Amino acid sequence: IIEKAYLSYRDRQMFILLKHAVRAAEQSWTFDILRKISPREAELLNDPSVNAKVRFRFAGAEFPPIILFKIYLISNGTKYISGKKIIRPATNAAQDACRLMGHRKFYDQLIVDACQYEKDKITDEMDITTVKDYMQYLSNLDEMPSYLGGKGNYWRQLSLEALPRQNIMYDIMEYLRTKTQSARLQAEMPIMMSRPVTQEIQIEQFRALSRLPSPPSSAYPFTKAHVHHQVGATPSRRSTQSRKRVARMRKIY
Repeated sequence: IIEKAYLSYRDRQMFILLKHAVRAAEQSWTFDILRKISPREAELLNDPSVNAKVRFRFAGAEFPPIILFKIYLISNGTKYISGKKIIRPATNAAQDACRLMGHRKFYDQLIVDACQYEKDKITDEMDITTVKDYMQYLSNLDEMPSYLGGKGNYWRQLSLEALPRQNIMYDIMEYLRTKTQSARLQAEMPIMMSRPVTQEIQIEQFRALSRLPSPPSSAYPFTKAHVHHQVGATPSRRSTQSRKRVARMRKIY
């Protein structure tokens, strides 16, 4: 009973920590994730006219959950252009496309569009009749590959390889995987476990996610005297046999 109660308490604490971290990461973490996962995509969305935002959600059938992310564009002036919308059937544009592509590729594209319609039922704006159909159309448009006229913007799994090691989110994901807290996570745990009911707590959580660890003293360049001292010194952890061998070689030399 005690073990079951402890595991339940630990899982609840992990979920609260993960929920607060994900909520704070949505506000201050868009470009860092994109720059690590897809540099080209990050360079495209770094345009000041494009207001991009990363959304997170949990998935999976067991605990701990899997974190998924998706990119959203919040801009009224951005419009997605697709040849599937521009080239309509029974038009001069369709005839020109058939002549340029060739009959084989053109017919293959028609077959793919027909199969896509049989699968999703709502693949074009002409198929929309209700608000539910419109939401389904947007979902299909996001998940459809770009070569079929979609955006290819589906929910992707957030892994450790996609996270900067300097960010505390890496420690949180490692904690979910190994059940072991790092020293940095233990120091930031009180603020990350707090409910973001006030603006001050939210700001502190944002700072915790964007705060970088101070470099260790060994990261600074050595001075010339220090390097000379290290070269001339004899390691203290050598075995007795190795020290005797070195002394014998020096005597022979």
